[in-house]
Amino acid sequence: MNEPTVLYIIRHGKTMFNTIGRTQGWSDTPLTKQGEEVIHYLGAGLKEIPFKEAYSSDSGRAMQTARIVLQEHNKGSEIPYATDSRIREWCFGSLDGGYDGELWGVVPRILAFKNYDDMMTNRISYKDLADAIVAADSADWAEPYEKIKERVWNGFEDIAHRREKDGGGNVMIVSHGLTISFLLSLIDSSLPMQIGLENGSVTKLIYENGQFTIDTVNDLHYIEDGRRS
Repeated sequence: MNEPTVLYIIRHGKTMFNTIGRTQGWSDTPLTKQGEEVIHYLGAGLKEIPFKEAYSSDSGRAMQTARIVLQEHNKGSEIPYATDSRIREWCFGSLDGGYDGELWGVVPRILAFKNYDDMMTNRISYKDLADAIVAADSADWAEPYEKIKERVWNGFEDIAHRREKDGGGNVMIVSHGLTISFLLSLIDSSLPMQIGLENGSVTKLIYENGQFTIDTVNDLHYIEDGRRS
């Protein structure tokens, strides 16, 4: 009999760009010393979870986070680990690497809102957001909505489907704030944007017969458990 298939989806640790308020997307910076410390606590809090396998995006900050968590795990050296480019963050094109104020300054204006708060109060869709980023991108690198949707859904669903076919069990996945938030919206379209997912937070999904169920979102208790251990 198969075990339940459970994805523990982690937002990567806090990076240099996160700390100084720059948009990362496909650009990358390493975890700060404080960011590493929090992920060590997270790893300690997850060390007893029997993971069958582990994945991260191919961004350096996600790989660094995954390595720290596995380093802290009781059987980390025995857990198969791979990267998957499909679970990367969104690409913000020419806005990658700029200050957050540039992205969240121009996008509301494109969508005819006064400012970021006005935009979020009106609960824009992820398609609206993606279309506005494409419109703002002067380099023509930003991904259109349908491409983001296809890669993010297929990335996570393929991981879950393979694990279910192989008997189920727990999977650790390190991904990115907007990507995780977007995945949640594909599972439950009634959810508001989860822009505020914390670095090191765990979002847990259960997968059965081709369907995801959301168990927990933005869970920080594993970090606190590790801090106390």
